[in-house]
Amino acid sequence: MKTFIKTDCGLEKYQLLKSQKGLFSKIRFYWFVAIASLRDSVIKK
Repeated sequence: MKTFIKTDCGLEKYQLLKSQKGLFSKIRFYWFVAIASLRDSVIKK
């Protein structure tokens, strides 16, 4: 996932959301991955 989400805070949030259970948590997780990947794709690291 480090190739798609490049910021440290984004990776921390990814781990937090990945560990949560429940339907809305999974929806929020997939939404975060999609938006963070799109946003961080323009960041050069």
